[in-house]
This record gives sequence, C-alpha cells and structure tokens, in this order.
Amino acid sequence: MNDRALGIFDSGVGGLTVVRAVQELLPAEDIVYLGDTARVPYGSKSPETIRRFADEDVRYLLTKQVKAIVVACNTATAHALPMLKQRYQVPIVGVIEAGVEAVLADPQAQRVGIIATRGTIASHAYQHALALRRTGMVIVEQATPLLVPLIEENWLDHPATRQVLETYLKPLLEKKIDTLLLACTHYPLMVPLLQEMIGDRIRIVDSATTCALHLQQELSRLEMLAESEREGDLSIGLTDLSEQFEILAQRFLRKCPPQIERVEV
Repeated sequence: MNDRALGIFDSGVGGLTVVRAVQELLPAEDIVYLGDTARVPYGSKSPETIRRFADEDVRYLLTKQVKAIVVACNTATAHALPMLKQRYQVPIVGVIEAGVEAVLADPQAQRVGIIATRGTIASHAYQHALALRRTGMVIVEQATPLLVPLIEENWLDHPATRQVLETYLKPLLEKKIDTLLLACTHYPLMVPLLQEMIGDRIRIVDSATTCALHLQQELSRLEMLAESEREGDLSIGLTDLSEQFEILAQRFLRKCPPQIERVEV
C-alpha cells in the first residue's frame, strides 16, 4: 500500500501547484494527477453537478490503485468532500481544512480576508470552518473571478493585474485584515506580487503549501508514507488537451512536465 501512488485532482491545471508542493515535501511519492479540463471551471456549476464531477474524478483515480486522494480544488472540496469521504474508504483530503488549520496556527490571527472564485465564496466553507474554530474572528470574503484568467494569461507583472488586485483587496484592507487566505490553487503564483502590495504585516496563507503539509501529516498518521528513497514519478491526465494546458502545466510545476495524456472519466 505504501508504494502506491497518490491521486490528486482539480477541475483544471491549477492543482499542479499542489502537486509541486507535494513533490517538494514528499519527493519519494508517486503522483497521478487528473485535471478535468474538458469541464473547467467547476466554480460556475451547481453544487449537484460539482458533486457528480468530483465523484467521477475519484472513480477514475481509484482505477489507478491510488492509496490516498487529494481534492486540489477549493470548489470541489467545499461542495463534495463530505460526500466523497462517506462514499469511499480511501483517505481523501481537501484544501479547505488545511488552509483553516494554517490560519489558526497563528493565535494572533483575528481578522482574516479570503479571496477565491465565486463558487468557493458562495459556499462560505472557509468562513464557517473558521468561525466554528475561533469565536470572535472577523472574516471578510471577496470573490475574485478575474484572477484565474489573468494568471493563465501569465499577466502576473501586467499593470492590469495590479489594478484588478487593488480593487479586490481594497475592502479587505479597509477591514484591517491581519491574514490573507488564498483559497484557490492558482493564487500561489501571485504571492510575490501580493506580498509587494500588502506588505509583510499581513500574513499570506496559500492553499497549495498548506494542503501538502496536511497530506504529509495524514499519511504519517496512517503510516502510509512511501518507504522508497527514490524520486517519485508524476503522471498527468487531462480530460481535454490543448497547447495552452501544456504551457500552463509547465508554469504551475515550474519545470517541464512529463508527457500529458488525454483521459476520460
């Protein structure tokens, strides 16, 4: 069991930031990545549709004999994770609990801003999880739908991106947040720009790094960490292929990806 691969899925290629973080933290683990690029984005779909898509993604990964599954999609985690955990015996972790734990690891965190896609914000999943764990916390949510296309266009240094961010961040900064939670797996690519814009007094928590740490803790607790000292393999399957997706995969992984295969779920 320990030598089986990890399964990671997302609605697109943004979850490859989670893959990169897992590879850095757990280099011996083999990873099977599924990007449901034929049906991206999940954020604009109904909760029922998101749950159906997520269930199909998990079923595909189980055909690969994975030992654990990471839902590297905030929208799918918000709407489908409880159902998936109840339906399947394989360990399944999502990005939301990991992000919440990382925020709460700082006892001084009292005013938290959350930026995410419309679907994740509409679920209020982060807000509810934080409020249940720490009373009196001020939580400000902000849907930021323009950030994903700007990131995918590689406009990280473009003046338009800075202007859009200033607009999105304004209501959060007016509430004097002390923590900014990046509740989308695309957003870690914007950390340098965000840090420059908001300064070092506001702590940034990104869902990719926190998810990898949470996964490491779970695998260790379950005694399921890979025992090999070799470098793990990565296979990437996308439900739709295009040159753009290959370019994005390289950008998110920060290295040349392995051969990408088209798959059906």
